[in-house]
Amino acid sequence: MKFFCLTAAVFAVASAAPYKNNLIAVRQAAPITDADILNYALTLEHLEDKFYREALANFTESDFTDAGFDASVYANIKEVSADETTHVAFLTGALKKAGATPVQECTYSFGVTDVKSFLATASILEGVGVSAYLGAAADIMSKNYLTAAGSILTVESRHSSYIRASLGESPFPSPFDVPLDFDEVYTLAAPFIVSCPSDNPTLPVKAFPALAASPDNPANVTTGTKITLLTPGYTLTAADGKSQVYAAFITVTGPVFTPATAVDGGYSFTVPEVPEGTAPISGQSYIVLTGCNTTVSDDTVAAGPGVVEITNLLA
Repeated sequence: MKFFCLTAAVFAVASAAPYKNNLIAVRQAAPITDADILNYALTLEHLEDKFYREALANFTESDFTDAGFDASVYANIKEVSADETTHVAFLTGALKKAGATPVQECTYSFGVTDVKSFLATASILEGVGVSAYLGAAADIMSKNYLTAAGSILTVESRHSSYIRASLGESPFPSPFDVPLDFDEVYTLAAPFIVSCPSDNPTLPVKAFPALAASPDNPANVTTGTKITLLTPGYTLTAADGKSQVYAAFITVTGPVFTPATAVDGGYSFTVPEVPEGTAPISGQSYIVLTGCNTTVSDDTVAAGPGVVEITNLLA
């Protein structure tokens, strides 16, 4: 493979409506502080907390059983909801104790219409939560905050495993979880956020153009499967009209690249084999589009991440 590295600036994005990048006030220049990271975590916990509280207000135990889930799933979702509420209270208290202003809850739209779509969305959100805490850990300076964040991460991971198992998916599909950086996580959270209080503290985040898995992708995606990520509401092209676009699968040991081909409404590519010594691509996987096949950074990501469930048997 030849090696190229083009920045996101070489891509042209044509959109009927701007992608969501203005819902949380952005401060890009100043260094990221522990207070920023705690407020970033609190922003995600507020989203999850509201998500579960809203669902439990809309769906009864009977709705769960009618959808094919026994009463224990409903009871455990109530426990998950309580955990998220506790996380909000803990992070809010930690920020106040540190003399920082905690972000408040935003207004959200989750697009959930029934119990099955609720649990499918919950599974994605919990997986993103794990990746968010894992990705932020290296930037936390305080040992006390790092330990607290690690304690929340392990609980989010148990939430994720339980919900995956309830959906008939592997509760632990990979020996490694995937870290995501601040902007990658916010890109996945932004579509759920309608508006935020104007006096919320600024956060060092931005959203890339969103990617969505095509509904025409095969139900069982494995290594070698050809899949498509859609560019909803916009068209992404190389500015020179000819530069290669790559799909980069994020892993803890570094991205794995594969060439992507423009198709109607998005880009198609084949799930790649991973090089020796690289973490496997399995479970809830995150893919960005980029003009670079050597590294993934905020300077090279053109769109995404998109989320695709990869089913690779590792044993």
